[in-house]
Amino acid sequence: MGEFDYTDLLPLGADETEYRLITTEGVRKVEAAGRTFLEVEPEALRLLTETAIHDISHFLRTSHLAQLRKIVDDPESSGNDRFVALDLLKNASISAGGVLPMCQDTGTAIVMGKRGRHVLTDGRDAEHVSRGVYDAYTRLNLRYSQMAPLNMWEEKNTGDNLPAQIELYAEDPHGHPDEYKLLFMAKGGGSANKSFLYQETKAVLNEKRMLAFLEEKIRSLGTAACPPYHLAIVVGGTSAEYALKTAKYASARYLDSIPTEGSPSGHGFRDLEMEAKVFELTQKLGIGAQFGGKYFCHDVRVIRLPRHGASCPVAIAVSCSADRQALAKITPEGVFLEQLETDPARFLPETTDEHLSDDVVQVDLNRPMPEILVQLTKYPVKTRLSLTGPLVVARDIAHAKIAELLDNGGEMPEYLKNHAVYYAGPAKTPDGYASGSFGPTTAGRMDSYVGRFQAAGGSMVMLAKGNRSKQVTEACEQHGGFYLGSIGGPAARLAQDCIKKVELLEYPELGMEAVWKIEVVDFPAFIVVDDKGDDFFTDRTGPVLSIGRR
Repeated sequence: MGEFDYTDLLPLGADETEYRLITTEGVRKVEAAGRTFLEVEPEALRLLTETAIHDISHFLRTSHLAQLRKIVDDPESSGNDRFVALDLLKNASISAGGVLPMCQDTGTAIVMGKRGRHVLTDGRDAEHVSRGVYDAYTRLNLRYSQMAPLNMWEEKNTGDNLPAQIELYAEDPHGHPDEYKLLFMAKGGGSANKSFLYQETKAVLNEKRMLAFLEEKIRSLGTAACPPYHLAIVVGGTSAEYALKTAKYASARYLDSIPTEGSPSGHGFRDLEMEAKVFELTQKLGIGAQFGGKYFCHDVRVIRLPRHGASCPVAIAVSCSADRQALAKITPEGVFLEQLETDPARFLPETTDEHLSDDVVQVDLNRPMPEILVQLTKYPVKTRLSLTGPLVVARDIAHAKIAELLDNGGEMPEYLKNHAVYYAGPAKTPDGYASGSFGPTTAGRMDSYVGRFQAAGGSMVMLAKGNRSKQVTEACEQHGGFYLGSIGGPAARLAQDCIKKVELLEYPELGMEAVWKIEVVDFPAFIVVDDKGDDFFTDRTGPVLSIGRR
């Protein structure tokens, strides 16, 4: 039996964040019982939250933007790596104008706070934070994505993006009893859906087995969540949910300052050597920044946690190209928020995209569908395209309604026969714009419809993000269809530069899930699945590390 030795599970180091002052109002010192307390008014929490949601919807960290520029400058980057990175830098520059959010999926609001024991509030902190979330989402050009369950099967959009996920702890942050420290995140469905938990055993706790295991699981992430990723891996955990939560925080670099070595007391630590090995693994996969290359990830965090001897959870999570988080603090000096980069244009290179990528094939979408298919069949997968003309927009619920129509003996709508279909859902449209942020959604959710729709003459050309299942490849080979991959991430740039007109076609009651018709100019895409049964991703499924084959 050892002596009592307390340790935080995740002991954080010094906070080196650069903050900006939001306000000095709503906070004051009060004396009582011989101690000094910090009193925080509800408005301080509301204002901080509203400001944080605004900033993380429009600005990125300087370090993240520098990593994008590194891809552009790296001579080992593929042309497609550089093209994606450049488009994401352009998108960040547009989003920083404060009108169009960087991604159309403006996410679930997630707030984690640590309130010092000498911080006084009215006890309704979560309510005031929720009000700030409400004010940000209803006042800005953001999207409402939260679905309230009315019963087990029926749902209704809440219309304000509430509820938020709010977790508040009574803990002196960094040993300061008079501080309130917070982390704000906006997590879209794409990256949230790439959080995974694996219940393993001690057998995986050696380098050879772990790297082989991780290679398989990292491949399964695919590109639907808009790489390059900030990848987080957590090995161990006092519970499954703690492992997953730790992975989420690690993907936001919130845990960068924890120790880099373990100890008998059982605290978690970062394994820097393993981080380097896994990062090297990701660069060898060939997936790259969505369409082939080196930069599947910007960086990797690997955290080792204590575990029950009979359990070995392994959690994996990513932060995507919409890398939305910011730290905040409330102190006696005022209310502060992490300083994000407000001038991302300074990271743009002097070169143009013509110097950064392969030849581009112009595709005129104003032609009949048979002519479009004849042109596409001439080019191999991975070919970069530039689309101009009409697209039909339809996603999950619209596909379900069309399938129901076919079930009842109806005909495939002419708009799906005559036009390429873009899987997407827009954010709110700002005044003076044709569209709100309007990037692609994850294609895989529509996989089950493709064979049936193509057999009925629809969905012959599909446009979205991420990889598709084998059934889509088989359907395209059988019916002569194509799946085109769009760059996941640059929703603001697509809205400003590429989408010129938006009109409602059908199902207005579905809101952003309605069927739309849009006019696009120079809309970027890549051939991912062709009519010959070729899939860009299929030759990237085998192991690349010799350690996985010894």
